[in-house]
Amino acid sequence: MKQLLQKLCSLPGVSGCEFSVADTVAEHLSQYGDVRRDALGSVIGEINNKGQAPHILLDAHIDQIGLLVTDIDKTGFLRFTMCGKADLRVLSGAEVIVWGKKPLFGVISSTPPHIANPEKAGTAKTVSELGIDIGYCEKEARELVSIGDAVTFNSGFFELCDMKVSSASLDNRAGAAVILKALELLKEKKHNARITALFSVLEETNKGGAAAASFGISPDEAVVFDVSFANYPNSKLTSLSSGPMIGIAPVLSREISKRLIKTAENHKIPYTLEVMGRLTSTNADTIAISGKGIKTGLISIPLRNMHSSVELLDINDLELSARLIAEYIIKRGNGDA
Repeated sequence: MKQLLQKLCSLPGVSGCEFSVADTVAEHLSQYGDVRRDALGSVIGEINNKGQAPHILLDAHIDQIGLLVTDIDKTGFLRFTMCGKADLRVLSGAEVIVWGKKPLFGVISSTPPHIANPEKAGTAKTVSELGIDIGYCEKEARELVSIGDAVTFNSGFFELCDMKVSSASLDNRAGAAVILKALELLKEKKHNARITALFSVLEETNKGGAAAASFGISPDEAVVFDVSFANYPNSKLTSLSSGPMIGIAPVLSREISKRLIKTAENHKIPYTLEVMGRLTSTNADTIAISGKGIKTGLISIPLRNMHSSVELLDINDLELSARLIAEYIIKRGNGDA
């Protein structure tokens, strides 16, 4: 799991530019079934096509937050806009990779405190106040960088103690890794469920990948995998290492949520409940109202520092999530209502 996650996190995949990570996911997915791409670029795998019922869709988005180059100014700085909702508070001084004609290391500008406006001390810079420094003058920069080029955070994959790791794009390469691990667990198991694995694009911008693909797939039910908020200092959020978070929300199927809870308890898989009074801010919101409507559940991985270059999670939570959905599918595929 750790090696798979590290591989997925090493690949660029800003919304609309998910090509590299999509290729890698498709390669891994091909050992389990037939793989195809839809018009938007989402990767779709059909597993156990001869299964009678139910037809279960497993979804995880593979795009990440990032930046897009909008201009190159006369000093050589690259101006940019956000692609997805990056945390403004950590942009200033961040290390990035500009995906131009070749990968280019860059640093987002940071005003030293000595010369900063005292009235703005301690506040986040707006995007219009920042630029990416790649070390070149305007002419040299224009030879290597084009307007619209994608930019990602330059973050390594770091191991902490007790199976915890930190990296950019854990949101949501973690969900993708869970689905692939679950398919591995199911490979030698007997069940009658038909599975479609969807690795969707564009979640961080408009959730269009999941909307288009789920309409075409039209499953009996779906389970979405994403990340959600874990505890940080002085907070009362879900702790890391507490297992999968099972979603409860108006848009989610209470029936599926209860089945997931029962499965976790029957197999002694630790879990927590995540209660949301409105939408979930995941692909579940889109899939649930696709076509004539799809019963949808949500499993989330506790994550710290979301939408930054140092997202952090516990590998054990991924392993437990994969085991939970594998056991769920086995039960559903053997006629357990």
